[in-house]
Amino acid sequence: MDLRELAAFLKTRRARVRPADVGQPAGPRRRVPGLRREEVAQLAGLSADYCTELERGRGAQPSAQTLAALARALRLEGDERDHLFHLAGRPVPAAHGPTAHVQPAMLAMLDRLATTPAMIITDLHETLVQNDLAAALIGRHPMRRGPEASYVYRWFTDPAARALYPPDEHPHHSRVFVSDLRAVAARRGRDAHVVRMVSALRRRSAEFAALWDAHDVALRRADHKRLVHPALGIIEVDCHSLFSEDGRQRLLWFTAPPGSQGAAQLELLSVIGTQDMNLDASHVSLDATEASLSGPDVGADAPTG
Repeated sequence: MDLRELAAFLKTRRARVRPADVGQPAGPRRRVPGLRREEVAQLAGLSADYCTELERGRGAQPSAQTLAALARALRLEGDERDHLFHLAGRPVPAAHGPTAHVQPAMLAMLDRLATTPAMIITDLHETLVQNDLAAALIGRHPMRRGPEASYVYRWFTDPAARALYPPDEHPHHSRVFVSDLRAVAARRGRDAHVVRMVSALRRRSAEFAALWDAHDVALRRADHKRLVHPALGIIEVDCHSLFSEDGRQRLLWFTAPPGSQGAAQLELLSVIGTQDMNLDASHVSLDATEASLSGPDVGADAPTG
């Protein structure tokens, strides 16, 4: 680990990013080129003190998750991201998983959706980054490693993950998830990461094995969803997808028709934000789900794809 070079690299990358590039106002009293340390910390989900220590060449070795968050906040290109990991003495992560490098063009699109719940996931439904409204809608994504980083994997192995959708719609989503995974597996070929995930799911879930053997295939490009939200009940939204050129990443965003109950709920969500609702969506209890479905005004929330 080269603390001095790491500090210098972080400073130069921060100075290069314009506030407008990440949805920040330029402001009349900005005394530094590029972003302030506090802004980088906020974008990366880190403390300002920790970012200051890194830029001063101090502190402990950053984790892979921290480096991935900094790379996204600073809008690093692929070679720059790899260089950051090398300076920190960490192995460069693979192209999949929750530390995968998010393409800057996808992040630029996400920045322009500040008033819309939006997130970027991998083709295996591993959440890479989400904006505040997406976190308010479906909860902060869990920081998991291995197969459990995939929402599809958790869907078939962790009953709590299904609390994101009304119970009567679970069979539909199971079919859609498996059909989407089949399309991804075919495109990736004999990708070891996908093979291990499919093998593990076949062992752990009879439902998955039966659906996989049906050989249905279809990418999940758009969908109308009824999402179970812990405070607002069921929110009906339309989920749209934008695929990266290589198909490995997807930008998802959620909308509702103007004047609809869903639109009103999303507007309310933008006001109340994540207060008292900043849960890992996979930990919302099934009892809470059933209670929300029996309430007078249904309208609420859900998952990653």
